[in-house]
Amino acid sequence: MSQETSPSAPITITLPDRSVRTFGGPVTGAGIAADIGPGLAKAAIAVRVDGDLWDLSRDIKADANVSIVTLKDDEALELLRHDAAHVMAEAVKELYPDVQVTIGPAIEDGFFYDFSRSEPFT
Repeated sequence: MSQETSPSAPITITLPDRSVRTFGGPVTGAGIAADIGPGLAKAAIAVRVDGDLWDLSRDIKADANVSIVTLKDDEALELLRHDAAHVMAEAVKELYPDVQVTIGPAIEDGFFYDFSRSEPFT
């Protein structure tokens, strides 16, 4: 929408129903969800800012079109699979520091990661 504003400038958030909420400065997706209501704050798993998926803790520093993503949304399962793949990769790196993480996307039926290691895991 507009360029980033100064930290003290109001931020205008436009929701999917075209309602507008104004905040005193940068606001997170979690903050927007909480402002709308406690049920949505609890159900929120991500936020869509001007069409892009963002983490709930990332500051929105400029006026934006925002929607809250919950488990009921179409992209929720893919988002959770993507995050689970990264958590798995971090766990493998913790157990096997010498492993090379190669590729690991979310796929239609789950997720995977390919790892490169001189010895097999099993």
